[in-house]
Amino acid sequence: MSKEMPQTPLLDQLESGPWPSFVAGLKRLAAAEDKQHAPMMKDLLGQLERSYQTRRGYWKGGVVGVIGYGAGVIPRFSEIAEEFPASSEFHTLRIIPPPATHYKTDLLRRLCDIWEQYGSGLIALHGQTGDIMLQGCSSDNVQPCFDAVNEELGLDLGGAGAGVRTSVTCVGAARCEHSCYDEAKATRIVVNAFLDEVHRPSLPYKFKFKFSGCPNDCANAVHRSDFAVFGTWRDDIQVDQDKVKDYVAERGRKGMIDQVISMCPTRALSLNDDDTLEIDNKSCVRCMHCINSMTKALAPGRERGVTVLVGGKRTLKIGDLMGSVVVPFMKMETDEDYEALKDLAARVIDFFAENALEHERIGEMIERIGLVPFLEGLGIDPDPNMVIHPRTNSYVRTDDWDDEVAKWRARQAAKATARAPQAAD
Repeated sequence: MSKEMPQTPLLDQLESGPWPSFVAGLKRLAAAEDKQHAPMMKDLLGQLERSYQTRRGYWKGGVVGVIGYGAGVIPRFSEIAEEFPASSEFHTLRIIPPPATHYKTDLLRRLCDIWEQYGSGLIALHGQTGDIMLQGCSSDNVQPCFDAVNEELGLDLGGAGAGVRTSVTCVGAARCEHSCYDEAKATRIVVNAFLDEVHRPSLPYKFKFKFSGCPNDCANAVHRSDFAVFGTWRDDIQVDQDKVKDYVAERGRKGMIDQVISMCPTRALSLNDDDTLEIDNKSCVRCMHCINSMTKALAPGRERGVTVLVGGKRTLKIGDLMGSVVVPFMKMETDEDYEALKDLAARVIDFFAENALEHERIGEMIERIGLVPFLEGLGIDPDPNMVIHPRTNSYVRTDDWDDEVAKWRARQAAKATARAPQAAD
């Protein structure tokens, strides 16, 4: 076992820049001689320096877990354990954070105390997965560490492998005036419904939910999740014309036009001679630029809900994909609305489990089988608002378009008629 702090000339260079360095954090943990994790962190620094020298990694996987779970622990065993025995096992526990990562300071202190007792003291808040990453635990300590975190703090292990992964939620209604629904409630209802799929992976490949409260999409849901839920509205943007005039007085008409009006991608904004704002709401694409620029004057409409997109992901087999709209608008006001969102998620996961190929994300499955068969499998009627991108080739026959529009309008009228008795009741 290493007794002295290892020499790390290559790692030292990472501390020389103007930005905070993870190396400084590792050295601080290694220098804490009164802590039991100090030897582990010294050997970790030694192995990491070796990796920088040889340009290769020395970690290999294995099987480490807790009783009853098939995921949540990422095994790491060293291939050069004989040289660095104290860090020969450096497993990571993925912990599901509270929705929108709301913590009490007491919970964070207790979490740190538990981790100092059982692990390396190294914590990442939060990893790319959205989890709390407790990095650096021996095989013998994995189970007691989980027991303490679960029983004392009420926190659970997150996802890993080919199953439902940990969800990510923006801060939403807790602090943001743009929020269009209760993101934390939606997250908790959906996550609780699929905990078995989180703990015991049984899907063709991983599946991630993300929840953003408005089209700003602070959770990166549209392009970084298989099932993206973000808040939107379907009426007009709320405008306080007195506040608009204040913004014009502050920035000047030219500044207002340059910074807000001309930045609208669909030219839906215009500034009247009396310094009031006119909005062509039918042309609004919810880019949020004007609302972000004039938060006191503009706000999302009052008829709020969510849009659901499926299939966003980073590069795998066919490159990056943005999510495809499967539900253009869905109200999120009552408990029944949130249950409907959960039921939709269940249908999507069931279809994915039955039809995807091994190691295929749902976006890739949709690209392979087509969006229409996917919608038919979910029992959802095609909607013009599901168009991913307008057709750019003008040489297209349009003689049957009117018939298709008539069919769609007939379906919408039938739905309205079916809803009318319920509204009357």
